[in-house]
Amino acid sequence: MSQQPFRVLVVDDTILYRTIVSEILTAIPGVEVVGTAIHGGVALEKVMELTPDLITLDVEMPVMDGLATLRKLQELKGKAKPWVLMVSSHTRQGAAVTLEALQLGAYDFITKPDGGEPQQSFEMLLGKFRPIIHALMTQKILRQTIHGLVPEVVAKSVVPAPNSPAAPSPLRRVDIVAIGISTGGPNALTELLPRLPADFPVPIVIVQHMPKLFTGVFAETLDSKCAIHVEEGKSGQPLQAATAYIAPGGRQMRVASGQGPSSYALEITDDPPENHCQPAVDYLFRSVASVFKGHALGIIMTGMGCDGTLGLRLMKRQGAQVIAQDQASCVVYGMPQEAVKAGVVDLVLPLSDIAAEIMRRVQ
Repeated sequence: MSQQPFRVLVVDDTILYRTIVSEILTAIPGVEVVGTAIHGGVALEKVMELTPDLITLDVEMPVMDGLATLRKLQELKGKAKPWVLMVSSHTRQGAAVTLEALQLGAYDFITKPDGGEPQQSFEMLLGKFRPIIHALMTQKILRQTIHGLVPEVVAKSVVPAPNSPAAPSPLRRVDIVAIGISTGGPNALTELLPRLPADFPVPIVIVQHMPKLFTGVFAETLDSKCAIHVEEGKSGQPLQAATAYIAPGGRQMRVASGQGPSSYALEITDDPPENHCQPAVDYLFRSVASVFKGHALGIIMTGMGCDGTLGLRLMKRQGAQVIAQDQASCVVYGMPQEAVKAGVVDLVLPLSDIAAEIMRRVQ
């Protein structure tokens, strides 16, 4: 039996973007654009009529904007709710609204290009849409296979081979926590970081895959909810305990030996993307392995792709400890799965248990 097409409803108030997004999605094998809508009110009617698997939803629209539409979608009953992919302007206001949309249940977001040649913009958007669509198509197949059953959340230990040089030392001091995260990350970090106390004894460095402007707004949002301090990383900034530093979007972040009274500091660079990511988890983790040796705790969390696995391999060779988020609590079990498959993870835990385990290991 042939696989059913992945059905998408495109919602945008401009005919230009409705056309562009429709053409991009149609260019992805297995995708069918079943309709378009000029604002949220029309979209809600078409959702009931067309039962799409996914809605691409513009943030800023007249009559009913993206946030209002998303709230209405959460009230739908009787049918499987479609996934929602927000399409945001590359502005500070767009970032704030998009982050709120993620908290309301949006799956992920992409940003519209900042001008440029039409063909270049098309290719850029296609590159953003394709991996998200492929991940959702896989999740649709899994959803159909298990007939809506949700697997039980099970925490399990991943034990290294006996006498393995990668085996963690339970007594090894932890001087830094390094977190790599992508799709589903904003909500996961919003659950994780507020569980850490104001006297958290070491610094935390984080790569969350996000474009510029978004990471600064996200850091401010997290800071307002946490006992620890959260901020966007700045070059030359000394690392301090009870502070989480989020890598700035569109740049790379690494740790380095500090100058003067501080032992360690951040370096923000314009080095090229790795794994198509800027910032990249591997870039950060590689520096943690070099600077902190085995006195580090790596956390790999929800996200698409394999970013972070190579960096974790280097950290493990130095004796660092590694925790991965489990499949059931991930929006996308990509990055943690690759790390587990590579044999560089000591413990796999549901999101709700990670903060307590971090505290156990840093104290």
